[in-house]
Amino acid sequence: MSALARRSLVPEILDGLAADDTRAIRSRRDLARINALMFQAPIMASLMRKYLTRQPCRLLEIGAGDGTFMLKVARRLAPDWREVDLTMLDRIGLATPKLAADFARLGWTLETVTADVFDWAGKADGKRFDAITANLFLHHFDDDGLHRLFSLLRRKAPLILATEPLRAKLALAAARLLPAIGANDVTRHDAAHSVRAGFRGSELSDLWSAAGGRPLEERRAGPFSHAFVGAAGLPAGDAP
Repeated sequence: MSALARRSLVPEILDGLAADDTRAIRSRRDLARINALMFQAPIMASLMRKYLTRQPCRLLEIGAGDGTFMLKVARRLAPDWREVDLTMLDRIGLATPKLAADFARLGWTLETVTADVFDWAGKADGKRFDAITANLFLHHFDDDGLHRLFSLLRRKAPLILATEPLRAKLALAAARLLPAIGANDVTRHDAAHSVRAGFRGSELSDLWSAAGGRPLEERRAGPFSHAFVGAAGLPAGDAP
């Protein structure tokens, strides 16, 4: 059996570093370049255009990091989508006033929430979104954690869209070449383990179905990425 046949989770170094740690700052810069090399922003923008057939009013990004990824997505969508309220959630507050201003120039309003995603999603505040997005975030959780998270999130929005690492030999080989672009030790460690914790086949669809949702699409997206889209599939009694 291939070493990549099953998901393997190892704690990532970046998750344990303070936001202002110099290695963390360097690694976040590396991640912005890796996102570009993986074509994550165009993949996510394409998924959103495909499944959000009307302009959304409210979007939520979970595991938003410093917000630079969603800003790239928004720049692709803003010519057609204006006056969007975006909430970015992360357990570490990394957003800056400049980021809010960058979104404002696109006609988008930014709200940031610093919280654990499980704590936040478990609150019955009734606030709902048109869609929830996640980029390079879901792979941090084991299957039990994802089942729990999906069970909570499907009550917050009718749609979830995710771009994640593809668990494949080519992606792992590419992670081993990161020293060539000057990636630091944190990024080199975390990238390889992200691939091993990534997804293939229908793994996210199976977990989404088990949580009561309805999978819409799951596939390899380019050489290094895995895309997933799911509908909430809420029972009639739970509809807002």
